[in-house]
Amino acid sequence: MKFSKKLITWYLQNKRAMPWRETTDPYRIWLSEIILQQTRVAQGLPYYLSFVDTFPTVFDLANANEEEVLKLWQGLGYYSRARNLHATAKYVANDLKGVFPATYKDLLQLKGVGDYTASAIASICYKEAVPVVDGNVYRVLSRYFGVDTPINSTKGVKEFKELAVELMDHDEPANYNQAIMEFGALQCKPKNPYCIVCPLNDSCTSLKNGKVESLPIKLKKQKIKKRYFNYLIFSLDNSQTIIQQRAGNGIWQGLYEFPLIESDKEVDLETIKSDTMFQEMILETDYEVSVYKEEPVVHKLSHQHLYTRFYIVKSDTFNGIKAPQKIVNFKEIHNYPVPILLGNFIDTFFKV
Repeated sequence: MKFSKKLITWYLQNKRAMPWRETTDPYRIWLSEIILQQTRVAQGLPYYLSFVDTFPTVFDLANANEEEVLKLWQGLGYYSRARNLHATAKYVANDLKGVFPATYKDLLQLKGVGDYTASAIASICYKEAVPVVDGNVYRVLSRYFGVDTPINSTKGVKEFKELAVELMDHDEPANYNQAIMEFGALQCKPKNPYCIVCPLNDSCTSLKNGKVESLPIKLKKQKIKKRYFNYLIFSLDNSQTIIQQRAGNGIWQGLYEFPLIESDKEVDLETIKSDTMFQEMILETDYEVSVYKEEPVVHKLSHQHLYTRFYIVKSDTFNGIKAPQKIVNFKEIHNYPVPILLGNFIDTFFKV
């Protein structure tokens, strides 16, 4: 039995029950694929269910405002995915009359849809024989064929794509693509793969050569950048606080946060109080300021680590307080889309 048929047989016997596997609706398949980009299934599943429940059709998603979408996305990270999701929904609903493109080539024109996502939608919804290549697929192909070309190199991307095209099952493209991804997730795992009961163990090159744990090869990541965030948490008359919306093209675009002083190293309370921004916000009023916790919260993103401290600024009056954007009630702050770092803080500090 050839490679693709063995994988499909394994898949039909071992696949997990997932709601997006019960449909070929391109809206729902697209939604699931965008959510699962760089996200584990266990984490993405409740988000998928929430989105489908809140926005049953692409028209519902298109008609939402961006803050609604970002709030529902809160905690998934990589927020550009949410903004692209919303932009594409509006394009499909308004320009394409709700009809998703039906080919791999046309799907690639959608914002936020790359090679992998276009291949998944085209094969699952329209039975087009285009292979998916993601982390799971890289791992399976690298190990089975003994390919040691780095998967994140230009040469590797080209080589693995060509191999994936060669192996594509033209009779059952949807099952094959889902099979090889599921096989990588459940059987040929990154650590401690189940080689002893693997249906491919009689012909796996890396198993034969004792190289399962060393494949696939990946070039070292870029250096992690450290950033130091110092948030001012205003407590005005013990009932209101100040937030602002992040602009620009950096992390968390469009999300809300507290007034932020970013420093180039860890700083103390006196440094914060003497900062120009702090001085401009608190003009002529009595206030108390304290550090919420001595140790910073370390929030790890893909290419940067955020060392974050929260400074609580209490004042009985609004006089002399200059708010950057919004003064909101404690009860309302939970309604705004914020990064998960701040969402965790809000849930702890602003208990209502």
